[in-house]
Amino acid sequence: MEQTEHPVLKAIQEVKKAVIGKDDCIVKVMTAILAGGHILIEDIPGVGKTTMALAFSRALNLEQNRIQFTPDVLPADVTGFSLYQKDINQFVYQPGAVMCNILLADEINRTSPKTQAALLEVMEEGRVTVDQVTRELPKPFVVIATQNPVGSAGTSMLPESQLDRFMICMSMGYPDIEYELEIVKGKISTDPLEMVTPVMDAAQLMAMQKQVSEVFIHDAVYRYIGKLVSATREHSLIELGISPRGTIALAKMVQALAYLRGRKYVLPEDVEDVFLDVAAHRIRMNAKARVNHVTAENVLKDILEGVQKPSVVKK
Repeated sequence: MEQTEHPVLKAIQEVKKAVIGKDDCIVKVMTAILAGGHILIEDIPGVGKTTMALAFSRALNLEQNRIQFTPDVLPADVTGFSLYQKDINQFVYQPGAVMCNILLADEINRTSPKTQAALLEVMEEGRVTVDQVTRELPKPFVVIATQNPVGSAGTSMLPESQLDRFMICMSMGYPDIEYELEIVKGKISTDPLEMVTPVMDAAQLMAMQKQVSEVFIHDAVYRYIGKLVSATREHSLIELGISPRGTIALAKMVQALAYLRGRKYVLPEDVEDVFLDVAAHRIRMNAKARVNHVTAENVLKDILEGVQKPSVVKK
Protein backbone atom coordinates (compact mmCIF):
# COMPACT_ATOMS: atom_id res chain seq x y z
CA MET A 1 0.00 0.00 0.00
CA GLU A 2 1.66 3.21 -1.14
CA GLN A 3 1.59 5.77 1.62
CA THR A 4 1.41 8.67 -0.87
CA GLU A 5 -1.50 7.23 -2.84
CA HIS A 6 -3.86 5.16 -0.75
CA PRO A 7 -6.86 7.17 0.53
CA VAL A 8 -6.86 5.41 3.92
CA LEU A 9 -3.32 6.53 4.69
CA LYS A 10 -4.14 9.99 3.41
CA ALA A 11 -7.14 10.09 5.77
CA ILE A 12 -4.91 9.16 8.70
CA GLN A 13 -2.52 11.97 7.79
CA GLU A 14 -5.43 14.43 7.65
CA VAL A 15 -6.71 13.38 11.09
CA LYS A 16 -3.19 13.83 12.51
CA LYS A 17 -3.44 17.54 11.65
CA ALA A 18 -6.18 17.93 14.25
CA VAL A 19 -5.27 15.18 16.74
CA ILE A 20 -1.63 15.68 17.68
CA GLY A 21 0.53 13.06 19.34
CA LYS A 22 -2.05 10.25 19.28
CA ASP A 23 -0.98 8.36 16.16
CA ASP A 24 -1.67 4.91 17.67
CA CYS A 25 -5.21 5.93 18.63
CA ILE A 26 -5.88 7.29 15.14
CA VAL A 27 -4.73 4.03 13.55
CA LYS A 28 -6.93 1.99 15.92
CA VAL A 29 -10.01 4.05 15.06
CA MET A 30 -9.30 3.83 11.34
CA THR A 31 -8.82 0.07 11.64
CA ALA A 32 -12.15 -0.36 13.43
CA ILE A 33 -13.93 1.77 10.81
CA LEU A 34 -12.45 -0.37 8.01
CA ALA A 35 -13.62 -3.45 9.90
CA GLY A 36 -17.16 -2.05 10.02
CA GLY A 37 -17.19 -1.79 13.82
CA HIS A 38 -18.03 0.78 16.48
CA ILE A 39 -15.56 2.46 18.82
CA LEU A 40 -15.81 3.17 22.54
CA ILE A 41 -13.34 5.67 24.01
CA GLU A 42 -13.18 5.57 27.79
CA ASP A 43 -11.36 8.60 29.08
CA ILE A 44 -11.57 11.78 31.11
CA PRO A 45 -13.06 14.91 29.50
CA GLY A 46 -10.88 17.23 27.45
CA VAL A 47 -8.32 14.88 25.90
CA GLY A 48 -9.55 15.21 22.30
CA LYS A 49 -12.20 12.51 21.90
CA THR A 50 -14.66 14.84 20.17
CA THR A 51 -11.96 16.34 17.97
CA MET A 52 -10.96 12.83 16.91
CA ALA A 53 -14.50 11.96 15.80
CA LEU A 54 -15.02 15.27 13.96
CA ALA A 55 -11.66 14.96 12.22
CA PHE A 56 -12.54 11.49 10.93
CA SER A 57 -15.92 12.68 9.66
CA ARG A 58 -14.18 15.46 7.73
CA ALA A 59 -11.33 13.38 6.35
CA LEU A 60 -13.71 10.61 5.23
CA ASN A 61 -16.27 13.16 3.98
CA LEU A 62 -19.09 11.54 5.94
CA GLU A 63 -22.21 13.09 7.43
CA GLN A 64 -21.88 13.28 11.19
CA ASN A 65 -24.17 13.99 14.12
CA ARG A 66 -23.35 14.51 17.75
CA ILE A 67 -25.54 13.78 20.75
CA GLN A 68 -24.56 14.80 24.26
CA PHE A 69 -26.00 12.16 26.56
CA THR A 70 -27.54 13.43 29.79
CA PRO A 71 -30.07 11.80 32.13
CA ASP A 72 -32.98 13.52 30.34
CA VAL A 73 -32.11 12.27 26.82
CA LEU A 74 -34.88 9.95 25.58
CA PRO A 75 -34.73 6.97 23.20
CA ALA A 76 -36.71 9.03 20.67
CA ASP A 77 -33.87 11.57 20.58
CA VAL A 78 -31.67 8.75 19.31
CA THR A 79 -33.99 6.84 16.98
CA GLY A 80 -36.40 9.61 15.91
CA PHE A 81 -40.15 9.98 16.36
CA SER A 82 -43.38 10.65 14.45
CA LEU A 83 -44.88 14.14 14.66
CA TYR A 84 -48.43 14.93 13.60
CA GLN A 85 -48.66 17.60 10.90
CA LYS A 86 -52.07 19.20 10.72
CA ASP A 87 -51.75 20.57 7.19
CA ILE A 88 -51.35 17.10 5.66
CA ASN A 89 -53.32 15.28 8.36
CA GLN A 90 -50.74 12.60 9.03
CA PHE A 91 -47.75 11.71 11.15
CA VAL A 92 -44.33 12.47 9.66
CA TYR A 93 -41.12 10.83 10.77
CA GLN A 94 -38.59 13.18 12.37
CA PRO A 95 -35.10 11.64 12.07
CA GLY A 96 -33.13 10.98 15.24
CA ALA A 97 -29.43 11.50 15.79
CA VAL A 98 -28.54 8.09 14.35
CA MET A 99 -29.51 9.11 10.81
CA CYS A 100 -25.93 9.86 9.74
CA ASN A 101 -22.69 8.10 8.83
CA ILE A 102 -20.65 8.88 11.96
CA LEU A 103 -22.44 9.39 15.26
CA LEU A 104 -20.48 10.89 18.12
CA ALA A 105 -22.21 9.65 21.27
CA ASP A 106 -20.73 11.80 24.01
CA GLU A 107 -20.67 10.44 27.57
CA ILE A 108 -22.91 7.47 26.82
CA ASN A 109 -22.77 6.30 30.42
CA ARG A 110 -24.42 9.50 31.68
CA THR A 111 -27.81 8.69 30.18
CA SER A 112 -30.47 6.23 31.29
CA PRO A 113 -30.14 2.48 30.61
CA LYS A 114 -33.26 2.69 28.40
CA THR A 115 -31.64 5.28 26.12
CA GLN A 116 -28.38 3.34 26.11
CA ALA A 117 -30.25 0.22 25.02
CA ALA A 118 -31.95 2.13 22.18
CA LEU A 119 -28.59 3.20 20.76
CA LEU A 120 -26.96 -0.19 21.19
CA GLU A 121 -29.89 -1.90 19.44
CA VAL A 122 -29.55 0.42 16.47
CA MET A 123 -25.80 -0.25 16.35
CA GLU A 124 -26.41 -3.99 16.17
CA GLU A 125 -29.26 -4.00 13.65
CA GLY A 126 -28.37 -1.05 11.40
CA ARG A 127 -31.97 0.12 11.29
CA VAL A 128 -34.59 1.90 13.38
CA THR A 129 -38.24 1.04 13.86
CA VAL A 130 -40.62 3.85 14.79
CA ASP A 131 -44.40 3.31 14.87
CA GLN A 132 -43.96 -0.11 13.25
CA VAL A 133 -42.11 1.38 10.27
CA THR A 134 -38.51 0.17 9.80
CA ARG A 135 -35.94 2.49 8.25
CA GLU A 136 -32.41 1.59 7.24
CA LEU A 137 -29.55 3.71 8.53
CA PRO A 138 -27.23 5.45 6.06
CA LYS A 139 -24.24 3.35 5.07
CA PRO A 140 -21.57 3.24 6.27
CA PHE A 141 -22.68 3.78 9.88
CA VAL A 142 -20.13 4.11 12.68
CA VAL A 143 -20.63 5.07 16.31
CA ILE A 144 -17.75 6.68 18.16
CA ALA A 145 -18.95 6.72 21.76
CA THR A 146 -17.21 8.19 24.77
CA GLN A 147 -17.69 7.41 28.42
CA ASN A 148 -16.23 8.72 31.64
CA PRO A 149 -14.20 6.34 33.77
CA VAL A 150 -16.24 4.17 36.10
CA GLY A 151 -16.74 5.98 39.38
CA SER A 152 -17.31 9.43 37.88
CA ALA A 153 -20.31 11.18 39.38
CA GLY A 154 -23.64 10.61 37.66
CA THR A 155 -22.62 7.68 35.48
CA SER A 156 -24.55 4.53 34.64
CA MET A 157 -22.18 1.71 33.78
CA LEU A 158 -22.84 -0.13 30.52
CA PRO A 159 -23.58 -3.84 31.06
CA GLU A 160 -21.35 -6.45 29.42
CA SER A 161 -24.02 -7.29 26.82
CA GLN A 162 -23.91 -3.70 25.56
CA LEU A 163 -20.16 -3.24 25.83
CA ASP A 164 -19.89 -6.29 23.58
CA ARG A 165 -21.45 -4.29 20.71
CA PHE A 166 -18.34 -2.12 20.45
CA MET A 167 -15.60 -3.60 18.32
CA ILE A 168 -12.85 -1.92 20.33
CA CYS A 169 -12.55 0.02 23.57
CA MET A 170 -9.59 2.35 23.90
CA SER A 171 -8.22 5.23 25.97
CA MET A 172 -6.49 8.30 24.54
CA GLY A 173 -4.87 9.50 27.75
CA TYR A 174 -3.10 12.78 28.37
CA PRO A 175 -0.84 14.06 25.58
CA ASP A 176 2.88 14.48 26.18
CA ILE A 177 3.71 18.00 27.35
CA GLU A 178 5.43 18.99 24.08
CA TYR A 179 2.40 17.84 22.09
CA GLU A 180 0.08 19.57 24.55
CA LEU A 181 1.88 22.85 23.97
CA GLU A 182 1.52 22.33 20.22
CA ILE A 183 -2.19 21.80 20.73
CA VAL A 184 -2.46 25.00 22.78
CA LYS A 185 -0.58 27.01 20.17
CA GLY A 186 -2.73 25.59 17.41
CA LYS A 187 -5.98 26.33 19.24
CA ILE A 188 -4.90 29.92 19.76
CA SER A 189 -4.04 30.57 16.11
CA THR A 190 -6.71 28.55 14.33
CA ASP A 191 -9.15 25.67 14.70
CA PRO A 192 -7.15 22.53 13.78
CA LEU A 193 -10.28 20.94 12.31
CA GLU A 194 -10.24 23.57 9.58
CA MET A 195 -6.96 22.08 8.33
CA VAL A 196 -8.56 18.67 7.74
CA THR A 197 -9.63 18.16 4.13
CA PRO A 198 -11.72 15.30 2.66
CA VAL A 199 -9.69 12.62 0.90
CA MET A 200 -12.37 9.96 0.31
CA ASP A 201 -16.12 9.41 0.50
CA ALA A 202 -18.72 6.93 1.71
CA ALA A 203 -18.67 4.87 -1.49
CA GLN A 204 -14.89 4.47 -1.34
CA LEU A 205 -15.03 3.50 2.32
CA MET A 206 -17.66 0.84 1.68
CA ALA A 207 -15.59 -0.56 -1.19
CA MET A 208 -12.58 -0.77 1.11
CA GLN A 209 -14.64 -2.47 3.82
CA LYS A 210 -15.52 -5.13 1.25
CA GLN A 211 -11.83 -5.55 0.38
CA VAL A 212 -11.03 -5.92 4.08
CA SER A 213 -13.54 -8.77 4.39
CA GLU A 214 -11.62 -10.61 1.64
CA VAL A 215 -8.23 -10.45 3.41
CA PHE A 216 -6.97 -14.01 3.81
CA ILE A 217 -6.72 -15.64 7.25
CA HIS A 218 -4.83 -18.93 7.37
CA ASP A 219 -6.30 -21.77 9.42
CA ALA A 220 -3.27 -21.59 11.72
CA VAL A 221 -4.12 -17.96 12.51
CA TYR A 222 -7.77 -18.89 13.04
CA ARG A 223 -6.63 -21.53 15.55
CA TYR A 224 -4.40 -18.95 17.23
CA ILE A 225 -7.41 -16.64 17.61
CA GLY A 226 -9.44 -19.56 18.96
CA LYS A 227 -6.79 -20.45 21.54
CA LEU A 228 -6.59 -16.86 22.78
CA VAL A 229 -10.37 -16.69 23.14
CA SER A 230 -10.53 -20.04 24.90
CA ALA A 231 -7.81 -18.93 27.31
CA THR A 232 -10.00 -16.01 28.45
CA ARG A 233 -12.84 -18.43 29.19
CA GLU A 234 -10.64 -20.79 31.19
CA HIS A 235 -8.44 -18.34 33.11
CA SER A 236 -8.64 -18.57 36.90
CA LEU A 237 -9.02 -14.80 37.33
CA ILE A 238 -11.68 -14.25 34.66
CA GLU A 239 -15.33 -14.70 35.51
CA LEU A 240 -16.68 -13.99 32.01
CA GLY A 241 -14.57 -14.61 28.91
CA ILE A 242 -14.80 -13.34 25.33
CA SER A 243 -18.11 -14.03 23.61
CA PRO A 244 -18.49 -15.44 20.08
CA ARG A 245 -19.29 -11.89 18.95
CA GLY A 246 -15.91 -10.90 20.34
CA THR A 247 -14.22 -13.67 18.37
CA ILE A 248 -15.80 -12.36 15.17
CA ALA A 249 -14.74 -8.81 16.05
CA LEU A 250 -11.16 -9.96 16.60
CA ALA A 251 -11.05 -11.67 13.20
CA LYS A 252 -12.45 -8.58 11.46
CA MET A 253 -9.99 -6.29 13.21
CA VAL A 254 -6.97 -8.35 12.21
CA GLN A 255 -8.18 -8.35 8.60
CA ALA A 256 -8.50 -4.56 8.69
CA LEU A 257 -5.08 -4.11 10.29
CA ALA A 258 -3.44 -6.34 7.68
CA TYR A 259 -5.18 -4.32 4.95
CA LEU A 260 -4.00 -1.07 6.52
CA ARG A 261 -0.48 -2.45 6.56
CA GLY A 262 -0.66 -3.19 2.84
CA ARG A 263 -1.15 -6.96 2.99
CA LYS A 264 -3.82 -9.29 1.65
CA TYR A 265 -3.14 -11.84 4.37
CA VAL A 266 -3.06 -11.80 8.18
CA LEU A 267 0.00 -12.44 10.32
CA PRO A 268 0.00 -13.54 13.99
CA GLU A 269 1.51 -10.15 14.86
CA ASP A 270 -1.71 -8.50 13.66
CA VAL A 271 -3.64 -10.54 16.21
CA GLU A 272 -1.25 -9.53 18.99
CA ASP A 273 -1.53 -5.85 18.13
CA VAL A 274 -5.32 -5.65 18.39
CA PHE A 275 -6.08 -8.33 20.98
CA LEU A 276 -6.16 -6.04 24.03
CA ASP A 277 -8.32 -3.39 22.38
CA VAL A 278 -10.86 -5.98 21.24
CA ALA A 279 -10.85 -8.14 24.38
CA ALA A 280 -10.33 -5.95 27.47
CA HIS A 281 -13.89 -4.57 27.66
CA ARG A 282 -15.42 -7.98 26.92
CA ILE A 283 -14.10 -9.86 29.94
CA ARG A 284 -15.18 -9.61 33.55
CA MET A 285 -12.61 -10.14 36.26
CA ASN A 286 -13.62 -12.26 39.25
CA ALA A 287 -13.53 -11.29 42.93
CA LYS A 288 -10.03 -12.70 43.45
CA ALA A 289 -8.66 -10.51 40.67
CA ARG A 290 -10.42 -7.41 41.99
CA VAL A 291 -9.14 -7.96 45.53
CA ASN A 292 -5.58 -8.30 44.22
CA HIS A 293 -6.00 -5.31 41.86
CA VAL A 294 -5.29 -7.42 38.79
CA THR A 295 -6.51 -5.63 35.65
CA ALA A 296 -7.94 -7.10 32.47
CA GLU A 297 -4.90 -5.77 30.58
CA ASN A 298 -2.53 -7.64 32.90
CA VAL A 299 -4.34 -10.92 32.38
CA LEU A 300 -4.63 -10.50 28.62
CA LYS A 301 -0.91 -9.79 28.33
CA ASP A 302 -0.22 -13.00 30.29
CA ILE A 303 -2.51 -14.89 27.91
CA LEU A 304 -0.65 -13.49 24.88
CA GLU A 305 2.63 -14.64 26.40
CA GLY A 306 1.26 -18.07 27.30
CA VAL A 307 -0.37 -18.98 23.98
CA GLN A 308 2.14 -20.08 21.36
CA LYS A 309 2.10 -18.10 18.14
CA PRO A 310 1.96 -20.03 14.88
CA SER A 311 4.85 -19.68 12.47
CA VAL A 312 4.51 -17.00 9.82
CA VAL A 313 2.08 -18.10 7.14
CA LYS A 314 1.33 -16.50 3.81
CA LYS A 315 -1.18 -17.28 1.15
